Amino acid sequence: MTLSSEPLSLDQVPLARRRQAWAEQLAKVALLPGAEAEDAMGVSQVFASHSGAVLANIAGTRQQLSGIAHLAKDCFRLTLVRQGRATLRTPGHLLHLADGDLVLQDASVFEFELSGDWEIIVLLLPDAPLLSRLGRNRIDYPLVLGRSVAAIAAGSVLRALGTNFDTLEQADIGAGETALVELLASAVLGTIKAPEGDLSAVQAAHFRRVALAIDRRLAEVDLHPADIAREEGMSPRYLHKLFAQRGESFLEYLKTQRLKRCRADLLDPNYDAESISSIGQRWGFRDQAHFSRSFTAAFSATPTAVRRLRKTEGASYGLRGKPSVRVPQPTLMQKAGPAPQRGSMTGSAPAAQGRHHLPANSDTVHWGYLSRTLPPALRMKSGEVVTVETLTQHAGDDWDRMVEGDAGAQSVFEWTPERKAVDRRGAGPMDASVFGRGAGEGFGVHICTGPIHVEGAEPGDYLEIEILDIRPRASGNPNHAGKAFASNVSAWWGYQYNDMIVGGDLHETVTIFEIDVDAPAVARPLYSYRWTPQTDPSGVLHPTLDYPGVRVDHASVRKQEGVLSGVEVPARMHFGFVGVAPREADFVDTIPPGPFGGNMDNWRAGKGAKLYLPVQVEGALLSVGDGHFAQSDGEINGTGLECSLTGDLRITLHKARAEPAFLRGLKGPVIETEDLWVIQSFSYSNYLRELGTSAQSEVYRRSTVDLALRNAFRQTRRFLMDGFDFSEDEALTLMSLAADFGITQVADGNFGAHALIRKSLLIGRNRERPLGIKGGDG
Repeated sequence: MTLSSEPLSLDQVPLARRRQAWAEQLAKVALLPGAEAEDAMGVSQVFASHSGAVLANIAGTRQQLSGIAHLAKDCFRLTLVRQGRATLRTPGHLLHLADGDLVLQDASVFEFELSGDWEIIVLLLPDAPLLSRLGRNRIDYPLVLGRSVAAIAAGSVLRALGTNFDTLEQADIGAGETALVELLASAVLGTIKAPEGDLSAVQAAHFRRVALAIDRRLAEVDLHPADIAREEGMSPRYLHKLFAQRGESFLEYLKTQRLKRCRADLLDPNYDAESISSIGQRWGFRDQAHFSRSFTAAFSATPTAVRRLRKTEGASYGLRGKPSVRVPQPTLMQKAGPAPQRGSMTGSAPAAQGRHHLPANSDTVHWGYLSRTLPPALRMKSGEVVTVETLTQHAGDDWDRMVEGDAGAQSVFEWTPERKAVDRRGAGPMDASVFGRGAGEGFGVHICTGPIHVEGAEPGDYLEIEILDIRPRASGNPNHAGKAFASNVSAWWGYQYNDMIVGGDLHETVTIFEIDVDAPAVARPLYSYRWTPQTDPSGVLHPTLDYPGVRVDHASVRKQEGVLSGVEVPARMHFGFVGVAPREADFVDTIPPGPFGGNMDNWRAGKGAKLYLPVQVEGALLSVGDGHFAQSDGEINGTGLECSLTGDLRITLHKARAEPAFLRGLKGPVIETEDLWVIQSFSYSNYLRELGTSAQSEVYRRSTVDLALRNAFRQTRRFLMDGFDFSEDEALTLMSLAADFGITQVADGNFGAHALIRKSLLIGRNRERPLGIKGGDG
């Protein structure tokens, strides 16, 4: 299960799938819907804690729910009725519940009848911490916790957790669990009658004091029973008697509590920067070997395995991007593997009358990162034209069609146990010390051709990239002569992954398309397959598409022929990635776009269009990649129709203070087509500056469509006011009447929104200033 799931709303689910989808969602908190679920309405969102707790906010119309005992094993169920009326039936009880009631249950079976419109917050809480506080007291479940101060406070904590899913983090729910255990213990003990069992009421109270004292001093390496006895004003003999009557010893209890704290820290992303040994030492384990053996015996998994499980479970946006903790970075000589001897013409065809050719091969590409430190693959002057070859990072999805026989592609994708031609793939460390995926860790995925050094380009200038032509790269395999191929992936970072109609069936689907090279008007689907775990030549298993360029073993997948029957996808060929080197960092993940351009994924930047980018570093260092044969606004499933493309680009430099009027004050990309201005914006205009030292991680967590739209509004207002001398009121009027706002992509970490303004609207405005307005004088 992923740590947090997108809300499931039954009114978005087809009738035939409704009950199944609702049942799978409710099963996450050990609930089963009644037969009326097909007609009922419901919304649910679930958050799973690393400790094993599961929190859900569930709302709906009249229906009946029942408990699934085996799924709630070793847990307490805490339910807060936020709205509505409910009847709770168990074999020996009948309870009528209303707004504000808080009820505690064990794992026994029950039925919950909810009438009218209702909303409940449910928490499955591991029972061990609370049982240790309750001692040997006998409790008759279910238990309504009444209106004591502790019960009211417990309800408030549960309400705060269950109504803040959008901002809830592991640290929050961990703190909430700790607080709830103490509050529930107080509320329960204040509600039940005199305790029975081996411990008397006085002894049970004494043990709770001892347990709290031990918790406060768990980190003390030499903690002794006499220390706790002295602190609590009792004899060591009496303290040992308390533990003996519980069937355990002081040392056993102490070790168990320390191991639980170690496990919680290993599962907590806030402690990723700490080594396993330091976590063990913090909780009193001086001998690393003893700690590892004790931990493995207690949890049936080594500390390393537990940490790795947390890092790889439930693919989510959080697994994209460099982690928030600092990781070792390579020295300059290690940064890109063996450095090619790049220069003004290295790897490219000789220039003829201002024309250049930059092929795609292992000497002319960099994979998954931008860097101001990279030597140029090509040098050129303003106004010159370059033919740039690009390769899709998805070519390994069908090696036979997209790599085999293509010398350039083979040189880039070459990867055997002995040699990996392009080792670094991403902006992460070369030693794969974060997730163990491979050099660069896949923190960035695009194969970028370049960089291209533009003579005279300086920070503050503007680069104009005019796309004169763009075409698919033909397959190099003689068996597929005259054809090109492309791949679309419904990937784990797409919106669909955690929002399947039938929940729990998480999977990635690859669909391969065919294109006629001589008439590339459409792409026709050939077949699809679901991704299965793939082992790369270095022996690393990839359960999802978590590292670029892994060759898919087609013997391990089941192809589905004839998919999308009758469909032809029209061409919208464009480079999803066109970017200059950012100035803020040496290594920048290629996935989130920014003011430097990069992975914008706007299909309007195709043949005939011009793209304007503010120069960030000397020479601009322009790179191109991520070819798309087609893509729609949103890029909703995670990728476009990924295709190796070749383009003819004219690069023109506009010096600062001599730029066209519409570029004045430009802080981000603008696309110009024959008929449109396209103002491109993102959730964060410059995330590398706005989000601090952890920007390349934080951008994935914080980006929203709301922020992207707000920035699109602001940049469009600026574009109209600065470029065309409109007043703010005039710009606002035009933006509502004649600017179409859209969502560019929600797949790239820094979400994209754009505004479309027809040039015909501005024909009569400042004709002497703006360039490129069809029908104008300038």
